[in-house]
Amino acid sequence: MSHQLPDQVRTPHVAFVGRANIDITVRIPQRPVAGRTTFASSPATTTPGGKSLNQALAARQAGVRASLITNVGDDEWGASLSRALTNAAIDMSFLQVVPSAPTGTAIIEITPDGENYIVLAHSTETELASEHVRNALQQLRAPIVVTQLDLQPDAVDAVFRHHHAETLIGNLVPHPSLGLTALAPLDLFVSNEAEAAAILGRHHANPSIAAQELRKLGPRAVVVTAGARGAAYSDADHTALVPASHVKAINTSGAGDAFLGTLAARLAHNVPLPHAVAKGVAAATTFVQVDRR
Repeated sequence: MSHQLPDQVRTPHVAFVGRANIDITVRIPQRPVAGRTTFASSPATTTPGGKSLNQALAARQAGVRASLITNVGDDEWGASLSRALTNAAIDMSFLQVVPSAPTGTAIIEITPDGENYIVLAHSTETELASEHVRNALQQLRAPIVVTQLDLQPDAVDAVFRHHHAETLIGNLVPHPSLGLTALAPLDLFVSNEAEAAAILGRHHANPSIAAQELRKLGPRAVVVTAGARGAAYSDADHTALVPASHVKAINTSGAGDAFLGTLAARLAHNVPLPHAVAKGVAAATTFVQVDRR
């Protein structure tokens, strides 16, 4: 017997598999150089973060039921993440609190042009394990699943083996132990230009060409985000660049996650890929104009 509420049955559903962490953000006038101290231009802020958490928040704001499959530590930061997700109405049925483990953190430097530089100190104790992923996906049976491909190989393999999705979306450069074989099972692969270059071994000035090259590695469709230029997509029918509106970026940190969460939500509403990409570009464009201090 199903225990889902009526609104859960009607509302499109997306499950996100990956990390949640705390972001510690500082705004700096310029990046530090060796041996010199750079003073932040404002106090540090501490906010919920992590790619999968950010994507789930964006998808929920775009009108879908968003489930987050992740682990957090049994500490104050883990409790803070749980409160934030509860307040945002994210389904946390498979958010697991790991006893005596620290929650991962990311140090984010924001320069005056809005560019971000991130160092992730992830917690090995809270990395997802295959059993957790398998149980979650088998019970959620979400029609769209978005997974980080840089998770531990057994967790990614569990996604591939046990998802019940009509559309499986992968994000980020695959874990080295998986290599490029991790792209073949995907219905859609989403990366930024730097990630695409890392996978392909070279940078393509035209993101549409990068998307086409990535498709040759096996996924049915590919999207390559290109910052202020928008995002390129390539599937069996079309390859095109969806341009972004010209705006002044205040903070680009998390823009790719806003894009992907919105994209997944639109696909869950059965919007065709080109239109879903356009919605994602619009969401990311709005996102970078917000001062999230």
